[in-house]
Amino acid sequence: MELEPRTRRPRIAVTLGDPSGIGPEVAAKLLSNPANAQRADIVVLADKPELDSAIGDAGGVHIAVSEGHTPTDPRGVQVLDDGTTSEYRTARGEVSKASGARSLHQLKRALSLAQAGEVDAIVFAPLNKSSLKQAGMAEEDELRWFANQLGFAGRTSEINIIAAPATTASGGPASPLWTSRVTSHVGLEDVAARVTMTAVLETIELTHRLRWESGIEKPRLGVCALNPHNGEGGAFGRHEIDHIAPAVGLARARGMDVQGPLPCDTIFLKREEFDAVVTMYHDQGQIAMKLLGFDGGVTVQGGLPIPVATPAHGTAFDIVGKNMASVTSMQNAFDIAVTMAVR
Repeated sequence: MELEPRTRRPRIAVTLGDPSGIGPEVAAKLLSNPANAQRADIVVLADKPELDSAIGDAGGVHIAVSEGHTPTDPRGVQVLDDGTTSEYRTARGEVSKASGARSLHQLKRALSLAQAGEVDAIVFAPLNKSSLKQAGMAEEDELRWFANQLGFAGRTSEINIIAAPATTASGGPASPLWTSRVTSHVGLEDVAARVTMTAVLETIELTHRLRWESGIEKPRLGVCALNPHNGEGGAFGRHEIDHIAPAVGLARARGMDVQGPLPCDTIFLKREEFDAVVTMYHDQGQIAMKLLGFDGGVTVQGGLPIPVATPAHGTAFDIVGKNMASVTSMQNAFDIAVTMAVR
């Protein structure tokens, strides 16, 4: 099936994620919201039987399927059915090679559309890393897989986002908090060698750019230390002196509003002072972020040539088919992808 003519709205590709998990359910709930089709042209990478099953999991929601968009009258989503469902023998609530392969198949289709300039962003429902590995994904995570598929060798960082509280402690409007990582899915024994001035500076610059793309004109960034007590003046390591502080200084000289290095055990107590926090390794930011607000979290595959966003939660095999999955994170991922695509 060919894509319909473009409108002036951004065009977002949506995939259903791992077919064995709650991805199809939360995707169906997203697609059933008519307000989303008013903001963007939505292209769904799925076969009709898959979408029908997703609708059933979501309690029989109605999804308006478009036969053709016009700039002033969006009528629904476009479904790109390639008739390949029967090639993947998947089962609910199970890790399997077939489920991983189906997930990758649809993501590759979405990436092909992006490389052809046919879509402006990708939103995918939750994936299962074990299934992806069984299906042959050799990379350490999805971000590296996306980069390799696109032939992209620039700086990337997984970005984690939690929703903003209604107001700040002072009563003013709040902004969602983003975190990025200098290192990500690597063993702790390998972290220190990868925290270099160049890596820290590139991550600061990437975070600044992505936060601008998300709608913040002058992002405020905080940068974590690596060692306890900010290194204690070199007593507990020199990364803060030799690498992190020089990178912060260079970023400030380039006009960025950035502070650091700051002790990682207190920086998140000052979350209202920052639009994003640059962390040095995975759990340094993830533990804090999940304690601050697990529900509604979003992951952005930061640095790629096209915005790619997904819910921060997993495939939740225990509630598959029960119409219990919340659409909040999927909706937040869609909202962020639309904003970034426009900017």
